[in-house]
Amino acid sequence: MRAEREARAEPGTETRTGTDPKTGAGTGTEAEARAGAEPETGTGAGARAETRTRAGRRAAAVLMLVDLVLPIGLYYALRAAGVGYVNALVAGSLVPGTGMVAVLVRERRLDSVGLFMASAMLVSAGLAVVGGSPRFLLLKGALLMVMAGGWFLATARGPRPLALQFSRPLLEGRTGARDVSWDDLWSGSPRFRRVWRVSTVVWGVGALADAAVRVVIALAVPIDLAVGLSGLQYGAFSVLMLVIMNVYQARAGLHDPRSGLYLVPGAGRHR
Repeated sequence: MRAEREARAEPGTETRTGTDPKTGAGTGTEAEARAGAEPETGTGAGARAETRTRAGRRAAAVLMLVDLVLPIGLYYALRAAGVGYVNALVAGSLVPGTGMVAVLVRERRLDSVGLFMASAMLVSAGLAVVGGSPRFLLLKGALLMVMAGGWFLATARGPRPLALQFSRPLLEGRTGARDVSWDDLWSGSPRFRRVWRVSTVVWGVGALADAAVRVVIALAVPIDLAVGLSGLQYGAFSVLMLVIMNVYQARAGLHDPRSGLYLVPGAGRHR
């Protein structure tokens, strides 16, 4: 037995890539392999959160390009080429569908947002067929905002308000008490639930107000001008709502790790 122990301790044998008999720690190349395989903590977790945030921003930029910039650019290009209002509007409205087709082909499914956009496209196409008027097609933006506003309001009292679902991938682990799970907060903090219910209602009401403005633009403004104004309004609406949300959520304590919003009964102040 002693000979075996001495043999295992010799250089070039198992101990170099196995476990140190005194400390129980990995040595040699195995220790290095284990170090590389261990889950990241601290800085590593922050890096992963930062990576997710960057990915979310890139996805938002691509969405803005495909769903907003390209359709408007295509509309004006077709109009400059002599294409009529209706055909130019229909062609532009088909551009956002490319993203949904890509998701459907790649994943063989559509998420809730994709289904929402597909429904809006079908309705707007139906308006074009029935009405045959560019004004009907211009109402597509208002229709989208009515559907979005109703969707937000319908989820406000549910188990997962829509504002929470959209914000969680970007904010959880990056704001407030970063080491507290939002699942725990949702089940144990009434103030946390209230923040997201109120946020969802505000988004819903804001979307309905935006829809009303779009109806006025679609019916009262020259068609070529209305198309550009509709695109600009998406940006203005988004900026305004983000400012309102950030002011409200900051005052509610969402971004303050010491806020009572993060008090979860039976779990201490912060986990």
